Amino acid sequence: MTSDGPTYSHRRRNSAERIARSLAGASTVPYWLDSPDRPSPEPRLVGQVTADLLVVGGGYSGLWTALIAKEADPARDVVLIEGKEVGWAASGRNGGFFEESLTHGVDNGERHFADELPQLERLADENFDEFVATLDRLGIDAEFEHTGVLTVATEPHQVDAMREVSGDGVFLDREAVQALVHSPVYLAGQREWKSTALVHPAKLAWGLKRACIELGVRVFEHTPATRLRRSGDGVTVTTKQGGVQARQVALATNGFPSLLKRTELLTIPVYDYVLMTEPLSAEQLESIGWTDRFGIADSSREFHYSRRSADDRILYGGFDAVYHRGGRIRPEHDQRRETFETLADHFFTTYPQLDVRFTHAWGGMIDMCSRLSAFQGAALGGRVAYSAGFTGLGVGATRFGAKVMLDLLSGESTELTRLKMVRSKPIPIPPEPIANPAIQTVRRAVARSDANEGRDGLLLKVMDRFGIGFDS
Repeated sequence: MTSDGPTYSHRRRNSAERIARSLAGASTVPYWLDSPDRPSPEPRLVGQVTADLLVVGGGYSGLWTALIAKEADPARDVVLIEGKEVGWAASGRNGGFFEESLTHGVDNGERHFADELPQLERLADENFDEFVATLDRLGIDAEFEHTGVLTVATEPHQVDAMREVSGDGVFLDREAVQALVHSPVYLAGQREWKSTALVHPAKLAWGLKRACIELGVRVFEHTPATRLRRSGDGVTVTTKQGGVQARQVALATNGFPSLLKRTELLTIPVYDYVLMTEPLSAEQLESIGWTDRFGIADSSREFHYSRRSADDRILYGGFDAVYHRGGRIRPEHDQRRETFETLADHFFTTYPQLDVRFTHAWGGMIDMCSRLSAFQGAALGGRVAYSAGFTGLGVGATRFGAKVMLDLLSGESTELTRLKMVRSKPIPIPPEPIANPAIQTVRRAVARSDANEGRDGLLLKVMDRFGIGFDS
């Protein structure tokens, strides 16, 4: 069975002229970071300092770790160092979807943690509630909107699968989904309110930074860590112009090169790319029917996601998940013209009634691991804890990972440290030169699965049997 309407592919449906015109002059700065609200950076660390707890990394993971640690014990001397500026990487350039799940969805949770899935779902609920309560209590304006998500079917075979609605989702046939969003691509949908919220990613990071500083956390920016070693009863982390001697260290570097050899092969940097339109008028929004503020995601393996900003722009990203040969994280990888053109083409295929331009086009690195959900652990006799591998679900799950790291550093047996999710690790990803051809082979297999009505070939079936996924 095939669709009788427009579908997504790398084959262009819109004219090259229309695509080029829409992208002309787009800023390379992520929209969220291109803001007058962007705070000035804190000074870099010069010389040597000491701390009870050193947090390495100024994204969500590190900020939550420093904040929770300082709130739990105001006397604890907490230092946070960031290689560039707080929130400049994944935390400031993602789509702003705060998904409640800690396991990258129920299916992935059942694959890896079936026995403790009810417990993980309870912990996810608690993490969501505590996240929201913290924003309220500390006055962090992250433009939080608990509006839920509309998952759409763009191929006939996805419609049948979507009828099996569970939890809080409601199935919508074509007429019902068109009443919410007018798009020739959307064949059906599932509307869910509870487990997804939207935030302004950069404002969340900046708000957490402000709260940390107000509580007494010492924050140093433009201070990359270069080496970690055991030193007496503690740990020394060397930086470019100094260092920190700490009793304990929390590593929140995620997809960036690890300071621990044991985690080097547990993540790979995969790049995701995003477009942001100019602000839409009320008439333009009415023409596509998207007058509510829910997020949208399609149910393909190579999926798209979109949402509205506070000033009524449409963010549109996904589809391509690009691993660059060598696994290096480089500034030039943040821009990829061929992906931006593909996304623009898909945008106009989705909303042919819109004639808009994109004011911002950017990319960023996601720390992907083979089980698709984050992992945590301890090293150097419990002096160091780490958390990584969020695979695109870091907006909310990083807070949970921060709590796990602090529990691991406490040396006590807790509900979190006893979880299989924490005690186990994802299957390592082979290093180069094996990684690139292997990953590209899997990408082609995923694309074939989408083109074959979601039926996996032998490679994906074997990988699934071993608990390995590369489809996000």
